Amino acid sequence: MSDIQSFQALISTITDAIGNRTLDKGLQQGLNEQFPYDGDVAQAIRQTCAQGMAQGWMGRHEHRGLRYGRVIEPCTPLNGYSVDVVDMNDIAGPHHRHPGGEIDFIMPVDPLARFDGQGAGWLVYGPDSAHSPTVTQGRALILYLLPRGEIEFTRR
Repeated sequence: MSDIQSFQALISTITDAIGNRTLDKGLQQGLNEQFPYDGDVAQAIRQTCAQGMAQGWMGRHEHRGLRYGRVIEPCTPLNGYSVDVVDMNDIAGPHHRHPGGEIDFIMPVDPLARFDGQGAGWLVYGPDSAHSPTVTQGRALILYLLPRGEIEFTRR
């Protein structure tokens, strides 16, 4: 089994738990309870992302201090979600809109690092939300789950 196949199987644990739930703060709370940052599944995701970035099969692109890449295109085994992973260090990324919402898993490399003001764990943005993703107080890896892979980069 390849690294990406193993990673997809790991992520399917999350997308199976999400199912058809609405992307909202209730889902965020549920993910943080079911898959806490210090739990086995979350730590396996964190370790795989750190290794994938180090080995180069994640984060294949770099632009203006961001290292990023789509690891898995939207697919049926992940209930139509795509998976992207980004390495950010005290930087704001490009403003974008989430037509179907966005589920983020925040993995601080530096213990105090925050993504959009939040530390380690799950953060959920609902449909039609938008932001300039921002990491402060150090470096963090961020995993993005996007319904149908939808993201619209916008000017602000």
